[in-house]
Amino acid sequence: MPDAVPGLFLGQSSNDSGAQPEVLLFHRANRHGVVAGATGTGKTVTLQIMAQGFSDAGVPVFCADVKGDLSGICVPGSPNEKLTARAESMGLTLQPKAAPVVFWDLYGEKGHPIRTTVSEIGPLLLGRMLNLNEVQEGVLSVVFHVADKEGLLLLDLDDLRALLAHVGENAERIGREVGHVAPASIAAIQRSLLQLEQQGGKAFFGEPALRLEDMMRTGLDGRGQVNVLDATKLMNSPRLYAAFLLWLLSELFEQLPEVGDPDKPRLVFFFDEAHLLFTDAPDALREKVEQVVRLIRSKGVGVYFVTQNPADIPDSVLAQLGNRIQHALRAYTPSEQRGLKAASDSFRANPAFDTAEAIQGLGVGEALVSTLDAKGAPNVVARTMIRPPDSRLGPATDAERAQIMAASPVKGLYDAAVDRESAEEILLARRGEADQAAADAKLAEARAKTDAAAAKDAEKAAAARAREEARARAPARRRSSRETPIEAATKSVLRTAGSTITRELLRGLLGGLRRR
Repeated sequence: MPDAVPGLFLGQSSNDSGAQPEVLLFHRANRHGVVAGATGTGKTVTLQIMAQGFSDAGVPVFCADVKGDLSGICVPGSPNEKLTARAESMGLTLQPKAAPVVFWDLYGEKGHPIRTTVSEIGPLLLGRMLNLNEVQEGVLSVVFHVADKEGLLLLDLDDLRALLAHVGENAERIGREVGHVAPASIAAIQRSLLQLEQQGGKAFFGEPALRLEDMMRTGLDGRGQVNVLDATKLMNSPRLYAAFLLWLLSELFEQLPEVGDPDKPRLVFFFDEAHLLFTDAPDALREKVEQVVRLIRSKGVGVYFVTQNPADIPDSVLAQLGNRIQHALRAYTPSEQRGLKAASDSFRANPAFDTAEAIQGLGVGEALVSTLDAKGAPNVVARTMIRPPDSRLGPATDAERAQIMAASPVKGLYDAAVDRESAEEILLARRGEADQAAADAKLAEARAKTDAAAAKDAEKAAAARAREEARARAPARRRSSRETPIEAATKSVLRTAGSTITRELLRGLLGGLRRR
């Protein structure tokens, strides 16, 4: 390949003028692109070639390793006779070498952990991860609003769970301010969080959070760092995978300054299995992707979607992808035929062949290539033999991966999680203070009741003593000489009866004397 070619050499095509190099111009690489093709047609090798080519040009790269094959980019290649012959046919001399690789893994098993905080990922992407409906997403937005209003840091899933419980307990008060918060929605979000944890998502949330500058390094030899995300396990949670990559794109978009169209990108981002980003995605998420892809170009970032069929990508996003590499497609079913037509119609036609037929007839390691020219216009599509890579075809061994990680420039920065005070601890402290205050109030009330009862008893005892003392001081009561009416009547009757009896006795006595 001539040294004067100002870009990444992809391979060689043939036309009436002879063999022609197919090159992706560096100053047009931030216009994004797509690498498509059926399984087993060479997409991963093309991705590997592009990643190492950008790295050699001093451009940092981020790519996801879905099957584990891409990890071989960290080991020098051992080209066989077939690969050597292909390189010689292109005028290319293979120089086996490894790319400067840093391995990452959301679970921290096959690479350095990647973490972000719940606050940074936001309610939209988190709702996508949790597969929430529109009502539940609204409640989640309320939860984030409460966190902002009350100054509560949402760092990990424990913080989010504690805040959900807090919102549920204060739903009536919060509902008066921001709208009804249904307990059923709170419970549904809690269940979704549990499912996300069971899928290993808890490891993704926390601190230390990823710093973008640690992915955008350039070595002393001038080569860009190749960041390989091990996604072999992550692919079991496709929503988490898609949301994480979109979050990373969004962070790049928000943090990087505007640079226009630089001579070469500041970072190239490969999104493998891109269809997972758009499957059952709500309109708000699609709009977010379209916005990021459209505007991140001016930040000097090139985004390349890797998928089986360009039809997997919405037209609004596909229209932003200027550089296209199409490997073979199969078209046996009606839906596959529609995908084939969509793929062929997206190229600038070449009068030398029928694009749709060419796509079906491509062999392994061949592709239809159309990149942007120096003026930004798409070149005529060319049937291209893709060049062999300088690094290993196939995965790295565990020992080789461990050796790379031991010499990593970010070793020790992210390996240990940090748990600082955040929403969970603050709410727990508030609850403890409230419980203590309630206990103190209850104790004070009990003491007050006890004191009141004691005071009442003391008052009664004092009154009783006072009565006793008064009774003891009072003089003896003298009997009255005045007769009551009954006593007077009784005495009168007795006196009258006595007088009568006396007279009768006297008469009897005197009469007896006279008779004598």
